Amino acid sequence: MAAKKRQKNLGKLVVNGTLFLIILIWTIPTLGVLISSFRIRDDIATSGWWRVLPYRDWQAVKEIDPKQAGLDPNGVMQVEGVSGTFEEFRAGVSTPDGKQITWIGNKRIGKIEVQEQVWTVDWNFTLDNYKQVLGGQDFKFTKPDGTIQIIPGDNMSGAFLNSLAVSIPATVIPILIAAFAAYAFAWMKFPGRRAMFIVVIALLVVPLQIALVPILRDYKALHLNGTFLAIWLAHTGFGLALAIYLLYNYISGLPRDILESAFIDGASHFTVFTRLVLPLSVPALASFAIFQFLWVWNDYLVALIFLGGNPEFELVTQRMAAIVGSRGSEWHLLTAGAFVSMLLPLLVFFSMQRFFVRGLLAGSVKG
Repeated sequence: MAAKKRQKNLGKLVVNGTLFLIILIWTIPTLGVLISSFRIRDDIATSGWWRVLPYRDWQAVKEIDPKQAGLDPNGVMQVEGVSGTFEEFRAGVSTPDGKQITWIGNKRIGKIEVQEQVWTVDWNFTLDNYKQVLGGQDFKFTKPDGTIQIIPGDNMSGAFLNSLAVSIPATVIPILIAAFAAYAFAWMKFPGRRAMFIVVIALLVVPLQIALVPILRDYKALHLNGTFLAIWLAHTGFGLALAIYLLYNYISGLPRDILESAFIDGASHFTVFTRLVLPLSVPALASFAIFQFLWVWNDYLVALIFLGGNPEFELVTQRMAAIVGSRGSEWHLLTAGAFVSMLLPLLVFFSMQRFFVRGLLAGSVKG
């Protein structure tokens, strides 16, 4: 008995430890992106984001002018009780009391610093990164040498609103259509129901890429290409098969007695669907809403094909790709833009996660 209990506890420890490790692996990069998005340009280019945590670093406690001290950089020099050449002092020479002597600059113009290790943190945070990414206005950056560089903004706020205009209808429309279809497959008898449901299931394994060119040709004939309506319809069609399948599993598992009582009282299918089925199916609806919203929000291929490169309809994913292409080395802007693009999906997921597992497990256990 004790051995079984020990084995059970060991299994829980392994499972919980694995889950904690996965959460840690996912959280650390996200935390790094968040912190880096608030750091100034020079700090993010010269040091890692973990410098916001306390660490030991060398800081100057004393400065020595080589000329006033009569030191010859071409020979061996004696400084603070230690000797060394110019190259050795450039690399840093340690003293017996734990300090470090470092030559800063070149032989002609330079200084010697006496440094010691102290605990410090880099908390030079700024909102300029987000102002430049979201605002779209030009941003003035002062370099260490005092020169001013004018950097154009990226106007990601417009792309953010466009992504909202695409994601919300492309999530709501397939949910409404799929809910009606799932109810019909689960509780209504009509000719060809089984064959039609098999076709829906078969569509789950068909890659959407094979439909892009035919749909684009039809959109061109209908003059829909490059409009929000085109991408709404495309995402609705691509997401309907999964939506119907998930909602069917849940709706078909609802208590039969409740629905039959409503039918006996004279309720129509529409009344049963709107008054009973929809309120009871909130977990499944929320589960698919998370899937669909995240997929549409993070989509790049479908948006690029059906919206094109028109800046007026540019989405967050397209704007981020443009920033990566034009500012690939400016990490302070890339991290700010990346966190802006992932902020809303995170809010959607965490606000609806209590329905997520219940919706996924819908219909998995019968009887």
